Amino acid sequence: MARALDAIAPKLEQVAGTVGARAIAEFGIDVSRCHWDMTSMSVHGAYLEEDQDDQFPVIKYGHPKDRRTDLKQVQVGLAVTGDGGIPVHARVFDGGAAEVSQVVGAMKDLRRLAGRQKFLLVADAKLVSYPNIAALLEAKVPFIAPVPAVRVKDGVYAALDPGQAAVVDWVPARDAGKDPAEREIYRVLEDVHTLAGPRKGGPILTLRRILVHSTANAAGQRAARAKRLAKAAEDLDKLARAAGGRHYRTAEKVAARAGVIAAKRRVAACLSWHVHEDEAGVPSLEWGFDQDVLDAEAKADGWYALITPLPAEQADPAQVLIQYKGQGSVERRYADFKGPLAVTPVFVQHNRRAAALIQVICLALLVFCLIERQVRQALGPEQTMAGLYPDNRRVRPTGRMILHHLGELNLRIGNVTDPPTVQITRGVQLHLLELLGIEVTQTRWPQT
Repeated sequence: MARALDAIAPKLEQVAGTVGARAIAEFGIDVSRCHWDMTSMSVHGAYLEEDQDDQFPVIKYGHPKDRRTDLKQVQVGLAVTGDGGIPVHARVFDGGAAEVSQVVGAMKDLRRLAGRQKFLLVADAKLVSYPNIAALLEAKVPFIAPVPAVRVKDGVYAALDPGQAAVVDWVPARDAGKDPAEREIYRVLEDVHTLAGPRKGGPILTLRRILVHSTANAAGQRAARAKRLAKAAEDLDKLARAAGGRHYRTAEKVAARAGVIAAKRRVAACLSWHVHEDEAGVPSLEWGFDQDVLDAEAKADGWYALITPLPAEQADPAQVLIQYKGQGSVERRYADFKGPLAVTPVFVQHNRRAAALIQVICLALLVFCLIERQVRQALGPEQTMAGLYPDNRRVRPTGRMILHHLGELNLRIGNVTDPPTVQITRGVQLHLLELLGIEVTQTRWPQT
């Protein structure tokens, strides 16, 4: 395996480009909208930088998604199509590479893959930096990305009225089977977002900003706030009872602990507290939550913003939101990458082999997703089938479930007079093979 990885490593760029392009052509994949994101993979081992090949991504410390800051990592970027969630392009990056600085290179690769097709890049908030936006605008690449919360001025969301926003005629797939009254509702408004460059007097970038309100997000934020406040109140009440006792004999210790609680429970903005001392110097704590601050926070619940250079005649605010909502597909592919496609842990001695191994897994992910897409397309508009689960309910087949059933097929090795036979034990296996366009010329059911 090591020798195979050594052979692949020098051709990673060629493999990443040609295989994706071939899949696009062979399967007619629509690449007019691609979703880009990066993830990290923590590794065990020293991997000293001086021993690594600088022609390949370097394994080093970074900002791991799994929060294993004690481990070094390598990163991978995936571009997933809106058509079937197919990962047509993958790139491996240094463990310490900043996500915000990798977008332009990926954009150029995807533009080449798209060829003459119209192309829209959808990414997460890491896309939004002045250099990235300037480069995308200069290349005339349309994009959609969420605005980082720190780039929206305080009070903007709180001043918005959901009642004045237009309701989006779109239902998330997860809510399709729910009662209409229980479905998530999206509303949109539009204004302008500006980005100033690092140099004074430099050009200011102006983009459309779509302000989105989600009822599900609002409910989640209300619940999270209530939980934070309840935990903070519990901790503060406990501290108030303990003030003046063995562990909190002085006002300084009580104040220090109150500050820790405020930071840990993230209630510093709304928490007011004061430590008193009686004539004997015994401290006591008085605290409360500022209701005006809480009301202002509540007004901002459910809101977030998207930016895009797409003109209004090409995409109205609702259409911008709908196209952005496909971003979840790239997250699902990372779950496949680290789930059913996760290889048995192996030790590779060089960073070039690690890069090659990740590229091989990305190729496996491409095949995995093409299988899922082909089965769903063959099923027709509903894209559901029965027989995948014991209760026989109709569901959309996933790559994981398809391979689960096909993984139980057996091939009986034949001889000159008795050809090999695929032993199909369940009807769902035959159905999946037919959906995949695989002609089974001979089947033999096991004897009971």
